Amino acid sequence: MFGRLVRRELVMAFRHGADTLGALLFFLIAGSLFPLAIGPSPDVLGGIAPGIVWVCALLAAILPLDRVFGADFEDGTLDQLLLSGLAPALITLAKALAHWLTTGLPLLLAAGPLAIMLRMPGDALPVLLAGLLPGTLTLSLLGTMGSAIVLGARRGGVLLPLLVLPLSVPVLIFGAAAASSKAQGLPARPEMLLLGALFALALPLCSVAGGLSLRAAAEG
Repeated sequence: MFGRLVRRELVMAFRHGADTLGALLFFLIAGSLFPLAIGPSPDVLGGIAPGIVWVCALLAAILPLDRVFGADFEDGTLDQLLLSGLAPALITLAKALAHWLTTGLPLLLAAGPLAIMLRMPGDALPVLLAGLLPGTLTLSLLGTMGSAIVLGARRGGVLLPLLVLPLSVPVLIFGAAAASSKAQGLPARPEMLLLGALFALALPLCSVAGGLSLRAAAEG
């Protein structure tokens, strides 16, 4: 059942490919604005490139979150999912996995060319991409949980970023710090371990919290 739900979400995402394309274009366009604003100096751009990539990835990942549960809630599909026998926590986890495959993974693949354009040092690029793997997974978990929490709320689209952005700050800090440390010749292992720890913590907590929120929204 879990696998079928993930496949269903992927099929729906491909049918509405504009969401993925929009997030990817936002990521690239937003990152491209920084050289225009602060100048093309390689030293300046290279120093702040990790932070630029991470901030743009965070903002782009939030764009499609309002569709994660919204359509299912409106047409009654969410009630059917909750009655299917699949635990609400696993429903949340399946949605988070589908969000990462359709949004987080494309952002991860696009991060390399954007970082090169921003003159990021070559030896720091593998660390940036390695950090984005658990980082984007954690962002998908946090975003899916937030989408479940605001489900059915008035002006939920406004509340969702206000809920997810503060929770994502530690991921942003450690992810950018890992690549910056490597660029400065310092070990990136501590920050990478912290990113892994955040993902390990978010995996059960976000799934359970999102599942409880789904049940509450369905019963409300």
